[in-house]
Amino acid sequence: MRHLSSHPISTSRRRVIGVLAAGLLCTAGVAVPAAAQSPVPPPAAGAQAANGLALTPPMGFNNWNSTHCRADFNESMVKGIADIFVEKGLKDAGYEYVNLDDCWAKPERDADGKLQPDPVRFPDGIKAVADYVHAKGLKLGIYTSAGTRTCDSVGLPGALGHEFSDAQQFADWGVDYLKYDNCNNQGVDAKERYTTMRDALAATGRPIVYSICEWGENKPWEWAAGLGNLWRTTGDINDSWGSMLSIMKQNLPLAPAAGPGHWNDPDMLEVGNGGMTDTEYRTHFSMWSVMAAPLLIGADLRRATPETFDILSNEEVIAVDQDPLGKQGVVLSSDGGRWVVAKEMGDGSRAVALFNETGEAQRISTTAGAAGLPKASAYTVRDLWEHITRNTAGGLSATVPAHGTVLLRVAADSDATTHPPAVELAVAGSPLVEAGRTAPLTTSVTDLGRTSAVRVSAALTGPSGWRVKAGSATTATVLPTGRALTTRWQVTPPAGTAAGTYDLTLTAQYRSPAGERVRSSVLFRAHVVVAPPAGGGQLSDLPQLSASNGYGPVEKDTSNGESAAGDGKPLTIGGQVYAKGLGVHADSTVEYYAGGACSTVTAQVGVDDEKGDKGSVAFEIWADGTKAASTGVLTNAMAAQPLSADVSGARVVRLVVTDGGDGVDSDHADWADLRITC
Repeated sequence: MRHLSSHPISTSRRRVIGVLAAGLLCTAGVAVPAAAQSPVPPPAAGAQAANGLALTPPMGFNNWNSTHCRADFNESMVKGIADIFVEKGLKDAGYEYVNLDDCWAKPERDADGKLQPDPVRFPDGIKAVADYVHAKGLKLGIYTSAGTRTCDSVGLPGALGHEFSDAQQFADWGVDYLKYDNCNNQGVDAKERYTTMRDALAATGRPIVYSICEWGENKPWEWAAGLGNLWRTTGDINDSWGSMLSIMKQNLPLAPAAGPGHWNDPDMLEVGNGGMTDTEYRTHFSMWSVMAAPLLIGADLRRATPETFDILSNEEVIAVDQDPLGKQGVVLSSDGGRWVVAKEMGDGSRAVALFNETGEAQRISTTAGAAGLPKASAYTVRDLWEHITRNTAGGLSATVPAHGTVLLRVAADSDATTHPPAVELAVAGSPLVEAGRTAPLTTSVTDLGRTSAVRVSAALTGPSGWRVKAGSATTATVLPTGRALTTRWQVTPPAGTAAGTYDLTLTAQYRSPAGERVRSSVLFRAHVVVAPPAGGGQLSDLPQLSASNGYGPVEKDTSNGESAAGDGKPLTIGGQVYAKGLGVHADSTVEYYAGGACSTVTAQVGVDDEKGDKGSVAFEIWADGTKAASTGVLTNAMAAQPLSADVSGARVVRLVVTDGGDGVDSDHADWADLRITC
């Protein structure tokens, strides 16, 4: 767990990689910040920031996630982003703030103690940039720290001791938003520091949205509603599935603290930066919207793909985030990584996120009643990514792809049956099949609607050359409410098919009672696997079924390194160097195919030496769905620990590293000399 509140930051990298400030504990399947184990009280009456701003979560752009302090963060870039907001329709979709992060200033103040813009980056000055942005109908944000220096490697002038003069300078320049960071704060009490800047901004008379960025270290959800418009609940995000997931889990339990003018802030969006798939980015955007989080684009929009713009400009999802009631979504369930999160909307409807944390397609279900809607004869269900409307008798179910989210807007509606019935497409099992061999698979198409589905057909397709044969009926004349068309299939990949993941698609076609034709499909994954060699061997030499990691990729035979593939060092625990194994970063999961033919997995495990005296983790070995072995919390001060698990009969062996209960900062973990016996 990082402790930045009383120490200067020596490098910008520490700011980028120090992700989780609050510890995680698991309660009933939901990861909860240690600071949030007791119920979070709602803000006291009148605790809302007095400036009357940000009555819905702020939307805009911040350069940090895509540029950091690179030379291309400059006046030209900022103006270009403002242009793109207008040209690409982002302004019309609600994006408003174009925010500068660290590195905009010169290293020293002038003779009068005033901040100075970097003349190379901003030759025309900040006011000229603000004027340009304002002329586009947008607003400008700026950054500084509640310390003597900011967080970048040089340490530019911070605002501690200069709050009133700096705030006035920002107001004179036409700044509309301040991100106030936490570095180099000299140990001054957080609430005191952030209160002083609140007062300084108010004294300018200019409306300036106030973003408190103290990383959740001092539980700002308990006190900051009377100071700022938003407060960071976590450390910095990075562009990885593990980082986004961990931050989401920390922020979800804090729902009672959020509301109009005072928002939980789980950090900026990584959508479009390239470290996640589009499916994962849709989950990121969906869950931030359900959590009523600020939507601050972190991608360089000058280089963004059409898919990135499609995600960021989905106005139906944005409407969930921007709902004026201002409720943050609450977790209804999270068993087995199958999350249901519901958000009450101002019009009485509910936004319901069916989120699949796992690496395989999963059926996730709830009901309209569980989401908080009144009992009704029928409900309308709007899929906010597919942009289709159906009717349901009350059931809400979907097979959700790995790391995906189905985002629904559900309302009680007596006229719902004018829409076609909703159907659920499900797959029993995720096939693990060796090339040239056959795997059984069962699919179902279930009518969830108040009305019947008629002339129903199901089709399963695979990659070119795969043999997919139905072993039972693929059609039904009519499916009344709750009835299913179930089909058994035999799936055979050609001999010689390379090990890896392949897509299969289940498609249903049907008609509503009124004759409207409907087509629905779901994508899921099949794994072509290779049986482990007789006798077994080093697992790092065998193909992985799946892998997820907190920072960077899982590394083979080196430490994690934390960034790009291949950036690790020799695996080293307590000074002992190991030639073989895996280098990971909590939270991490790696799966291997054992095919029921193996007996034991052994390893030497511990925290890698590359992070000095930091890091604490716990290791687990799972055989199919059963935990077969685990360690207690291990720290960098400990030598490598032997770990052995009986995996007899297991088809899949899963290796898990958790954060040890105190957040994932510096949690570099090694599975050294990792062997399987078969």
